[in-house]
Amino acid sequence: MVGVSDGRTSGRSPAAAGGAAGRPRLSLALAAMMDEVHAHSGAVYLLAPGRPVLEMAVMAGMPREFAAPWERVGLSAPIPVAQALRERRLIWVSGEEEMVRRYPRIAVVLPYPFALAALPLATPAAAYGAVFVTWPAAHPPVLSEGERERLTAACDRLALRLERAAAERRPARAEPDLLASPPSGGAAGTLGSAEAARMVGRLPYGLAALDLHGRVSFANTAAADLLGLPVAELLGTRLWASVPWLSDPMYEDRYRGALLSQRVTSFVALRPPNDWLSFRLYPSTTGLSVRISRARAVAELGRGAPRPGDGSPAAGLVTISRVLGLAGALTEAVGVRDVVRLVADEIVPAVGSQALMVLGSQAGRLQVLGQRGYHNREAVERFHGTPLSAPTPSTRVLSTGAPAFFGSRQELERLYPMRYAVRDGFAAWAYLPLIASGRPVGTCVLAYAEPRHFPADERAVLTSLGGLIAQALERARLYDAKHRLAHGLQQALLPHSLPRLPGLDVAARYLPATQGMEIGGDFYDLLPARPAAAVIGDVQGHNVTAAGLMGQLRTAVRAYTTVGQEPQEVMRSTNRLLMDLGVELFASCLYLRLDPADGSAVMSRAGHPPPLLRRPDGRVRVLDLAGGPLLGIDAAAAYPATRVGLAPGSVLVLYTDGLVEEPGVDIEDALAELGRRLGEAGDVPLGELADHLLRHSAAARERADDVALLLLRAEGDG
Repeated sequence: MVGVSDGRTSGRSPAAAGGAAGRPRLSLALAAMMDEVHAHSGAVYLLAPGRPVLEMAVMAGMPREFAAPWERVGLSAPIPVAQALRERRLIWVSGEEEMVRRYPRIAVVLPYPFALAALPLATPAAAYGAVFVTWPAAHPPVLSEGERERLTAACDRLALRLERAAAERRPARAEPDLLASPPSGGAAGTLGSAEAARMVGRLPYGLAALDLHGRVSFANTAAADLLGLPVAELLGTRLWASVPWLSDPMYEDRYRGALLSQRVTSFVALRPPNDWLSFRLYPSTTGLSVRISRARAVAELGRGAPRPGDGSPAAGLVTISRVLGLAGALTEAVGVRDVVRLVADEIVPAVGSQALMVLGSQAGRLQVLGQRGYHNREAVERFHGTPLSAPTPSTRVLSTGAPAFFGSRQELERLYPMRYAVRDGFAAWAYLPLIASGRPVGTCVLAYAEPRHFPADERAVLTSLGGLIAQALERARLYDAKHRLAHGLQQALLPHSLPRLPGLDVAARYLPATQGMEIGGDFYDLLPARPAAAVIGDVQGHNVTAAGLMGQLRTAVRAYTTVGQEPQEVMRSTNRLLMDLGVELFASCLYLRLDPADGSAVMSRAGHPPPLLRRPDGRVRVLDLAGGPLLGIDAAAAYPATRVGLAPGSVLVLYTDGLVEEPGVDIEDALAELGRRLGEAGDVPLGELADHLLRHSAAARERADDVALLLLRAEGDG
């Protein structure tokens, strides 16, 4: 029978606590579910009371520390159990490749071949948690209908039991002792007779048994001799903890890989000074059997094998896996708000805290960059604006670069008088320095609702996480500064308002891209010359260079219009200017001279999408204009002009390609759809028409490109 771990960790969910007989026994329910589908391991998560956080209640089939980075996860986290509950459906991950593609954070920490299914624990009335179960790599790539039905039915039954328990105000119950693994672990541990034990002892190679937690439950004399420790010193310990030259995370990683994949695994290790030993791991659902023998003592055998360091204990894999998983999450952060959101969604649930404050400094004072969980507005205001010279935990940590941990309010107030200690309603705190590139960039405050003991290993993990947060925060603040500069430049280059021209009604809209720096080279302008002119264009690229070049082109078009050049000459002159600048960027452009009194417009086009014309009777057509290549390609290019009738009531729609281009959609179909929306909109104010066209276009969704839109309506002599 599979072994089950209960929720006996600091800060465990109240829902996982023990209770009276008859309450839902999560361990039994999980074990029965796994037996029904022949799963290898699994876990039950319960929603934390009043918080969007899933907390692991019980785990079976493998050590609980394997899932340490996901002991507590935010409901919005991109992992299968959270997704299963969010979407109220079964999530199936067929193996290692699919895990890498869909859930890279899990694959970084557990890069082993196994299959996984996650299901919600929910009734029509409420959500209670989620379950995951795993199979070895040999499981077929498709979850069978029978497995799907049995898992769904088991989760539905458990959800109903949780619902009844909630109605009776009874917590769920974990029953670990009923399903505890036999201490013998692997196959060697099951040898019961004295004769069998003597036989194993006479084997010429070492034989040992490890339980699910990696502890030695049996070792023969040959194993002890090869490892260099008496049997009595090996029993009950982990090999990588008791044998100094095995204290490398890579060796423990092989044990983890064997348990999760249920595949025979082997590795070679160097026992100083020059003895190479071969380890072969035979996994089962209750532990591992390990065969140890001498390997050929040749240099080639050891090439590429992990070598122990100076004999000091290596960092545990629990710490490494937690840091790796959260580091992967922070690489997704772009701006400061993204960093705060990811820390709140990923780190806060993982470390069991209930609130977060990220602080920076500006002009000699603390600045609240973001927070989650602080419902006391006065407490947030007390943090914001605090002088860096004030003797508070936040400022001391920022100035000294040393973390501070307070397990209770009494501890905090012993060092900091009440007038400096913010009354935030919490009972324990971790103040982490955010140090990047050797300098402090801020302080991260993790607050806990209950008094808490911070052991040395947890302090080390939290301090390491502070370093990761600092790196992400420094990148984010630099990104935000660049974005503000670029956005300000672009806003300065675009017209703040459009002039009022006789006989014309105009409206314009500009939408930045929602990806990257959110700045590009799209531009438009309305020129109050005689006759009036309009221009719209798009410079290649999404950066400050594109925005700067856009400003130069817009200025050039204004200058050429002012001196009275015809539309085709304006385009030729602008093309030559772009070639002379030597920036190796291209631009599309559409320029037109307007003469409402004459009822016409003369247009010249350089590789730009064709404008749309809606006639007074509501009919719409795409104007198939003659034109030339993109600006900046050919210095001798010509840009012929086309005269188009513009009767009173006609509407010209000028736009950049971001309005109509969408992955997987043919441009002709997109133009036809834009024309249909234009025709159906009716005779509405131009501002309303512009919003309508944007709202129902590709631009309303994620935008990889900027969008500029300029609408012109002829009103006669005005």
